[in-house]
Amino acid sequence: MVNYLYALKKNFSRRGIFFSFSGPLSQEVMVEIGSTLKQKMKLEEASKTTVIRVFSMVVENAQNIIYYSAEESHGIITVGSENEHYFVLSGNMVENEKVEGLNKKLTKLRTMNRDELKKYYKKKRKTGPDEGSKGGGLGFIEMARKASRPIEFSFKKINEKFSFFSVKIVI
Repeated sequence: MVNYLYALKKNFSRRGIFFSFSGPLSQEVMVEIGSTLKQKMKLEEASKTTVIRVFSMVVENAQNIIYYSAEESHGIITVGSENEHYFVLSGNMVENEKVEGLNKKLTKLRTMNRDELKKYYKKKRKTGPDEGSKGGGLGFIEMARKASRPIEFSFKKINEKFSFFSVKIVI
């Protein structure tokens, strides 16, 4: 394992990744992640608005992991920059039976423009969360609204019960 750490570090650098956390997430961990990201981005002279947007995307992704991960709040969150934009990449295990619904929801969001996303957000606030939602049901909509590009996502089937769900938000 120790022989591969430098290769991992080089891979992160090549991909623009400057922060990564893998493991169980909690509110306490999120406070520390936020502090670390704010410090790093201030050193890069990122605007206050950008820092807030990146951190809010990290929080939204962490909440999805905490609420919906099939592995008891375990997941991975990675932050980096590419082409003068920051990105937040996260992943966690989901039950295969939830893949179709997630895919449908995210595909719909990818096709919407800013105005459509705003209207959809307002509509969902009035109607409340979807059945089975542990949060407000607005997280992915909020991510799509703050993103500079459509949300990227994928599902990798691991076995008959689980898939690994990955999502990327570019700010």
